[in-house]
Amino acid sequence: QEKRVQVSPPLTRGPSAFIPENEVMQANGLDERTNLLVEEYSTSGRLDNITQVMSIHTQYLESFLRSQFYMLRMDGPLPLPYRHYIAIMAAARHQCSYLINMHVDEFLKTGGIAEWLNGLEYIPQRLKNLNEINKLLAHRPWLITKEHIQKLVKTGENNWSLPELVHAVVLLAHYHALASFVFGSGINPERDPDSSNGVRLIAVNNFCVCDLANDNNIENASLTSSNFGIAESLSELEALMERMKRLQEDKEDDEASQEEMATRFEKEKKESLLVINGGICAFPVLFSFDDEIVSTDVSRYIEDPGFGYKDFARRGEDHLPTFRAQ
Repeated sequence: QEKRVQVSPPLTRGPSAFIPENEVMQANGLDERTNLLVEEYSTSGRLDNITQVMSIHTQYLESFLRSQFYMLRMDGPLPLPYRHYIAIMAAARHQCSYLINMHVDEFLKTGGIAEWLNGLEYIPQRLKNLNEINKLLAHRPWLITKEHIQKLVKTGENNWSLPELVHAVVLLAHYHALASFVFGSGINPERDPDSSNGVRLIAVNNFCVCDLANDNNIENASLTSSNFGIAESLSELEALMERMKRLQEDKEDDEASQEEMATRFEKEKKESLLVINGGICAFPVLFSFDDEIVSTDVSRYIEDPGFGYKDFARRGEDHLPTFRAQ
């Protein structure tokens, strides 16, 4: 944005925004083994966009699907709903709405308690206790110490057994990495050929996953055409643009300090959630003055959202607190 570089529009409406659809389809068509792998190891039971893009490298895809199947489906110390909720928590640290959508669906299919999807305050304390290690693994893993592990496995009502914690940490690391693949490969939202507009709407117990990011409680949410109509989205957009215009005018007011402007902008940013794509079920986004997407609101699944990456090799600092294993 600072260099005013023009960003090209997506190359395709297929599985990836970056890879031409015909290249992905050609890879899928040439290798029937991909379909066999999906039938045997796909946890979603379908050829999702990640699998289609990864099928360009069939050997890697096989290892990926096998590994993910073992983590999510095979016998292990964690209940199936826990596994998918941990995946949601990990994806939320990187604001990856694609993976959150996917595992909200899987969480409910495996018998997860729908109320947990209202936010971290609704989940068991032992799951909440993963927040710190999730945050560090996602952004500054070199800060993890043995004390973090001891705190989680210490004797108590909400403690984790060592096998449970190993399983949880493997899931966290896997989905932190997978979020990078989703962003780096430009994975598009899933499309459903059976729906009228091609968009896959996840509706369970009369609510839609887009409500989870709109601060709507599940019991108040409903999947109706009026909720996601184009007219409503346009009215929300108009209201947002009006607030942005007002902010811009305030910005030009010489009497307002930088601190005041920052406070006002943050307030408006938090209030300016809207569903994009003309009524398509999607996670809301926040816009800046130049209509740049700032972040996806997935804050209900994370604590300390401002915590992010910092280079651990900053100059001028000695005795950096790194975790070394050798």
